[in-house]
Amino acid sequence: MTTAPCNPPPAGSVLTTTTTTFGSCEGSHAPLFRVCAGVEAEHALVHLSVLLRSADAANNQACDLVDAQTRHLLWATRNALEMSKGLVEALLLSIESST
Repeated sequence: MTTAPCNPPPAGSVLTTTTTTFGSCEGSHAPLFRVCAGVEAEHALVHLSVLLRSADAANNQACDLVDAQTRHLLWATRNALEMSKGLVEALLLSIESST
């Protein structure tokens, strides 16, 4: 994982994605998927929000199907998903209010 640059982009510039591959099963084969370069950050964040909602829904269903010890782990995951969703929504609101 790389760290974000210390200097923010110039005001008014449009942030976009860069090509990033994933889905290599811990390096056991070449990556199967990629994020394409040039997608505006706002659009990428909308997709991320949908993915996080889906992960949260699956996690909530799993909580109903497991023992108490595993449920505690799933609740920790649920909290991380909830915080991630909040951060994404805050970024989207900020982008929308500046346009």
